[in-house]
Amino acid sequence: MRILSERLEAQIGAMQEETAELIRQLCAIPAPSHHEERRAALIQAWFERRGMKAEVDEAKNVLCPIGLEEHEDMVVVMAHTDTVFPDMEPMPMREENGRLYCPGVGDDTTNLAALMMLASLLKEAKPRCGVLFVANACEEGLGNLKGCKAIMKAFGPRVKAFLSLDGDMASVCVRAVGSARYRITANTKGGHSFADFGSRNAIAVLAKLIDAFYAQDIPRRGTSATTYNVGLISGGTSVNAIAQQARMLYEYRSDDAACLAAMEGQMRAILKACVPEDAEVAVELIGERPCAGNVDPAAQAELQNACCAALGRYVGRMPAVSSGSTDCNIPLSMGIPSACFGVYRGEGEHTREEWVELASIEAGMKAALSVLLEWFEPEE
Repeated sequence: MRILSERLEAQIGAMQEETAELIRQLCAIPAPSHHEERRAALIQAWFERRGMKAEVDEAKNVLCPIGLEEHEDMVVVMAHTDTVFPDMEPMPMREENGRLYCPGVGDDTTNLAALMMLASLLKEAKPRCGVLFVANACEEGLGNLKGCKAIMKAFGPRVKAFLSLDGDMASVCVRAVGSARYRITANTKGGHSFADFGSRNAIAVLAKLIDAFYAQDIPRRGTSATTYNVGLISGGTSVNAIAQQARMLYEYRSDDAACLAAMEGQMRAILKACVPEDAEVAVELIGERPCAGNVDPAAQAELQNACCAALGRYVGRMPAVSSGSTDCNIPLSMGIPSACFGVYRGEGEHTREEWVELASIEAGMKAALSVLLEWFEPEE
């Protein structure tokens, strides 16, 4: 991190009203994963009005480069445009007691606005390496990190560090939680609930699988954490029909690759043991996120320490160091030092009651800028 000059601190303070208005504008545009076009268009136009180069790629990412043509080495700074909510109409927004309430306002709209404002602030600065600011698509849920994957496919060999602005300012995420997500569909003969009583029920087949999933042992290695969840069940026809088809969404997660592999093995064993001969079960992988690969420990520690020190200095509290499933999963899996933190204080992430404390954003943006400045020449 680099300590901000009085001039830069004043500039961050002076842009808070504009930052808040940008958050409101972005919140007013629905952006479920795979449907970020309207936000992308606003972001591209916003950068271009400020004299900055910006383009939208095929993955719906908005790319704003600084110094990429002059330098081979580069860093990526990213905040995602999509929200976890499926709504295609504007969601309710209100302000009370210094808090801005709106689904998705924190995750990740406030961080997205901060990224845009900080990129604009740095447009005349002299970079030590290429710096690519990205407003990326498809971070949430079944977006499967599509936007980040596209960026790393295009630039990966050049990237020496990766910073994601995501979540709040309470923690710095430096460990990748990998995951596998499946749609599991059971099909049976079914029939009439009275006349065909005793015929195999697809819902009962899934129920047996769920019982087995929730009775499995969790693999552990060192300080690893591994979890599983059945998050959605649907199927059947009527109260008086034996269900012919039922489906569920199942996932498991771990911050350890060996544990992730063990969970896959256990899932396959449960499916083999619990599916009766007169039923068919189809298993479809619908989402996958990797754990970290071989990252240089010294380079990773340097980035982690910079993020923690910046938050400690400007927010006034040292953050926790955590594991998480973020855009950092992709570069970490490629062995690239990566870290993730946010610029706001708030609550309700992934709920419709989400809010951010507007007054907290100034300190968070100062912390983010102090990290970014490591990749720029000092002020003269």
